[in-house]
Amino acid sequence: MDKDEAKGEVTPYEFMGGEAAVRRLTDAFYDIMEREPDFALLRALHAADLAPMRWRLFAFLSGWLGGPRLYAGCVMSGHTRIAIGPQARDEWLACMDRAMAESEVHEAVGALIAPAFARMAEAMRNR
Repeated sequence: MDKDEAKGEVTPYEFMGGEAAVRRLTDAFYDIMEREPDFALLRALHAADLAPMRWRLFAFLSGWLGGPRLYAGCVMSGHTRIAIGPQARDEWLACMDRAMAESEVHEAVGALIAPAFARMAEAMRNR
């Protein structure tokens, strides 16, 4: 039993539905990014094969939201070689916002994690 279970606290990971919900969010994010022209710059920053990135984002979000820690790398250093400016940041945030809506992330969870996503996206900016 971990300390959150001992206290009776529910993590965002658990509240939003665990692994299946995080996978839905991740898949929605990349599906939207691929199909919507609004995210052309964001899509261009990724390799042709999105399967490895789907896994990395899922693994990162799993631990970040309080679930199993599956991501072993440093999310910040993994983005240093990519030119991330204000437009890429804004596209990422808008795409994630749409993905949360499309994958039906509960409003309370969205309200909790959206500001954290904004801080994270700004921290990734290197241009």
